[in-house]
Amino acid sequence: MNVTPLPSFTIRQNDLAILAAENRIGDYPVAVRTAREVVSGGFANQVAHPNTWIVYFLVDGQWALVESTRGLRREWASLDRLEKWLRSCGFRFFWVRNDIDFTETLGEEETG
Repeated sequence: MNVTPLPSFTIRQNDLAILAAENRIGDYPVAVRTAREVVSGGFANQVAHPNTWIVYFLVDGQWALVESTRGLRREWASLDRLEKWLRSCGFRFFWVRNDIDFTETLGEEETG
């Protein structure tokens, strides 16, 4: 995947089945680790877990951020939970992007 996707619009999670049935979803979804924006109603500890996972879908050639049915950004506390949700929606594969943690380049002795 050469391009870092950024969403240009949003879709509601209950629209996914319709979009998939109309073959409007292309490529694989992208799971993105990012800073939490939605303040949960007591279910998440924002101090202990300031980061969260969100998901983008390629819809009609443009990246879309998934919102909840209520119109808030849909966030998952763990990648495991997001993976289960994606599988329940019929997606077996997805890309993972981490916008929080820095990566280190491997030294010569580590790559061999």
